[in-house]
Amino acid sequence: MQQATPHRRKPFPFHIVVFLLPAVVIYTLFMAYPLLDSLRLSFFDQRGPEPVFVGLQNFNELLFGELWAPRFWNALRNNFVFFSIHMLVQNPLALLLATLLTARRLRFRALYRTLIFTPTTLSVVIIGFIWSLILNPTWGIFDSFLQFLGLGDLVQPWLGSEKTALIALSLISVWQWVGLPMILFIAALIGISDELIEAAIVDGASAWEVFWNIKFPLVLPTIGIVAVLTFVGNFNAFDLIYTTQGPQAVPNYATDIMGTLFYRTYYGVQLQPGNPTMGTAIAAATFVVILAGVMFYLFFLQRRLARTEG
Repeated sequence: MQQATPHRRKPFPFHIVVFLLPAVVIYTLFMAYPLLDSLRLSFFDQRGPEPVFVGLQNFNELLFGELWAPRFWNALRNNFVFFSIHMLVQNPLALLLATLLTARRLRFRALYRTLIFTPTTLSVVIIGFIWSLILNPTWGIFDSFLQFLGLGDLVQPWLGSEKTALIALSLISVWQWVGLPMILFIAALIGISDELIEAAIVDGASAWEVFWNIKFPLVLPTIGIVAVLTFVGNFNAFDLIYTTQGPQAVPNYATDIMGTLFYRTYYGVQLQPGNPTMGTAIAAATFVVILAGVMFYLFFLQRRLARTEG
């Protein structure tokens, strides 16, 4: 009887460590360590010569204090409005564009994809400057276009009114970034087997029925990923509002979001000195909000989707 040869363990793949080590070191030094250190500093009072541990006092002041609570809740509310407009406008529009641009009969599909994706490659400073000119109530072409269409009653200072500034900036951001989810949706739609679609067409399904009953269920995982990326990206937003409205998020903080609130608090503006203590508390609160959103997707929506597919 032949003896079984002992199972030999595979050697540890040290070559993988060699390739990953530079990226891990750089990420740890410039991302992980500053994040953890800022979380640590949020439990200290840094206004004296030496940091003093105060526990949750900074967060209590941020959430419930007479001075900081109105600023924080206003910025958080605006951030959710900013995110909601992207979810309700950008992502459905991206899915619609992706569906149209994967149609076989459409000519110049590559050109259309390039034109839609191009704004994502432009500098936010350029985007903010151009749209500030377009929406300028004095010489902007947008109000002139409305008057040409006979809609002169709608003319107003879009970036200067508390009612419209945040919505206008959200739509500008949608215009700039709609190309990214569109590309992700296109990749998901291209991956769908042609046999499924052809079989549905042979059975007499309309274009809408093919999309709703075949394409949409198969791109649901991509929709979830896009939703998470949108959430994280919107709560990290800063540059567009800073470029167009400044650190004060004019008018009257109507466009203030977590990023601008953190910048204005930590570094200070004009004659107002910075407050690193509350700045780190705001940064920590932003991190908690983002983490809660990601955890909600991973442990609730994704598991529910997996059970549905199973």
